[in-house]
Amino acid sequence: MDMEEIAVPTHFRCPISLDLMKDPVTLSTGMTYDRSSIEKWIETGNRTCPATNQELKSFDQIPNHVLRRMIQDWCVENRSYGIERIPTPRIPVTKYEVSRICERIAAAARRGDDRKCGELVGKIKAWGKESERNKKCMVENGIGCCLSAVFESFASISLEEHGEILSEILSVLPWMFPVSEEGQSKLGSAGSLRGFVSFLEGKDLSARKNAVLVLGKLLSLDQKHVDDFVESEGAIEALVRIIREPICPAATKAALTSVFFMISSPSAAASDEIRSRFVELGLVSLLLEIIVDAERGLCERALAVLEGLCDCKQGKDKALENALTMPLLVKKILRISELGTEFSIAIIWKLCRIETEESILIEALQVGAFQKLLVLLQVGCGDGIKEKVTDLLKLFNLHTSKVDCVDSSMDFKYLKRPFLG
Repeated sequence: MDMEEIAVPTHFRCPISLDLMKDPVTLSTGMTYDRSSIEKWIETGNRTCPATNQELKSFDQIPNHVLRRMIQDWCVENRSYGIERIPTPRIPVTKYEVSRICERIAAAARRGDDRKCGELVGKIKAWGKESERNKKCMVENGIGCCLSAVFESFASISLEEHGEILSEILSVLPWMFPVSEEGQSKLGSAGSLRGFVSFLEGKDLSARKNAVLVLGKLLSLDQKHVDDFVESEGAIEALVRIIREPICPAATKAALTSVFFMISSPSAAASDEIRSRFVELGLVSLLLEIIVDAERGLCERALAVLEGLCDCKQGKDKALENALTMPLLVKKILRISELGTEFSIAIIWKLCRIETEESILIEALQVGAFQKLLVLLQVGCGDGIKEKVTDLLKLFNLHTSKVDCVDSSMDFKYLKRPFLG
């Protein structure tokens, strides 16, 4: 027998969800609801009590300990029916508590008190582990900006002397986003960026992972942070190392995101120089290794970066040197996602379109590019990519007679429109 077959006392059910309450709280109207249900009700803009329709004079939610204990006792009495006792909920962190701990951390940082700062950051970590609700409360009340300022303060003084507290702060910063512009400014300062590079270069895997996760979020917010990070000594090498020596998929994704923004700088001259540096460090072959069998999100990012590197001659040359490049790109068409297909087509177009040697076109034909592009046109694709597909088909058509690349048993008569016009 399960809960659906047991008569749950009406006053144990939340008036909103009608489910057994796990964390009953009482509003100013005297009505009790499950905390998660009433929070969703208020978050969607409602300002009245759902049951009475009275306007709420305050949004305070007072834990109803008596009712919660009654529900727990009822669960125990009915455990023979498979009903588990609901755990005693932890009281969620409040806006006041977040404000207070920010003040205490800032004061400890001004005194240069690593030990006290570490203790307070530990408390923040504990709050975050308790619930997503606590994390949301802390993010909404500026704790990310506070920790960003403390990180900058200690990083600017001495990375060696304050390495432990900086690492502790890094361990919570990844889930503190979005941070305010002030917080971004602190994390994007010269001192903070040096700190990120230092951790990326270090031996502590956890610190390396947290540093790249924060960096990926930061660089996606403002081009100025990208430009400043590019100028940080060792930045490019540190990111390539994260990709070469993977820690986890999330860290690799963050590293690829950072590289993408770095090679997409509006300054063409600077971008070419940066792209060339990444190519020299062997990034092209690393990207191809990722593309072979990575999951969708990682593969998309690797393709996006590879497309960016193919905007410079060194990138195109290195891609064409690798025997994996063309077979992989053709294979990934229609295999990953719409975005993955677009990136694959764009790279093939860049490799085949400009100053192309006949051997490159023949290689593409030999690995089935002609057939894949025909199918892509048939199933449909966006206008931007359709131009490149049609362009490539016209180019390939000039060379089909030189290679036995098209399986004569395949019937393309189902195609609804011409592709060689």
